[in-house]
Amino acid sequence: MQANIAVPSIHVESQGIGRSLVLLHGFAMHSGLFAPIMPALSLHHRVHAVDLPGHGRSPPVDDGDVSSLVDAIDGAIDEAPLDVLGWSLGGEIALAWALARPSRIRRLVLVATTPSFVVRDDWPHAITSQTLSRFGDELRVSYRLTLARFLALQVHGSEAGRATLAALRARLYERGEPSKEALDAAIDMLRNVDLRPNLPRIRTPALVVAGDRDTLVPIAATRSLAAALPNATHVTIGGAAHAPFLSHRDAFERAVLPFLDA
Repeated sequence: MQANIAVPSIHVESQGIGRSLVLLHGFAMHSGLFAPIMPALSLHHRVHAVDLPGHGRSPPVDDGDVSSLVDAIDGAIDEAPLDVLGWSLGGEIALAWALARPSRIRRLVLVATTPSFVVRDDWPHAITSQTLSRFGDELRVSYRLTLARFLALQVHGSEAGRATLAALRARLYERGEPSKEALDAAIDMLRNVDLRPNLPRIRTPALVVAGDRDTLVPIAATRSLAAALPNATHVTIGGAAHAPFLSHRDAFERAVLPFLDA
């Protein structure tokens, strides 16, 4: 069974029957990239694949800060409680959602994500703010070329790097380009959001999934995230980089499905 849910600010594609599971994708992407794992996830779940505001088929919200994104996504999904799987930027939004609406979130799967994407005084497991700003400038000047380099970074070092990169490239533009406003807002969010002080408040059971070859979110960041969450387990997928659900789908599903079904 499959249906499209039309709400003013968010495009959601839903399929399957069972407990509700929301999928949140990464920066400059769209929910169509989750297609390879949809069959397994939808066997026992009602899966809602969300295009983040300004990405895919969702228009941008007026204010692109993390609170506005959480409000828009929360308003697009009627069911509760929800399991939420967030990849990269989507994982940071999932954490913010669990903080803002703890009664709605049953379980969290946090894939290649971090509570802070930029370096802080006591947080070396990230990129510098200057690197992020330069990336934003390059996006404005040459969007497709810069995004192609970004995709290559996501699979760098992965055992299945070429095949994963081909899958990302094949699907990236099938829903058009993200709005420039949404990308600017997302970069500002990546620069400004630091959820570390609030992580002990998230009592939700969480599974933190990392690739040991991820150069965008190093494994030290995901281990620190799991250690700071009161009820979290860390899983490392050997040979994977930033998109383990694409490069190592079987290992990813073996880690995630039992956690969701528990």
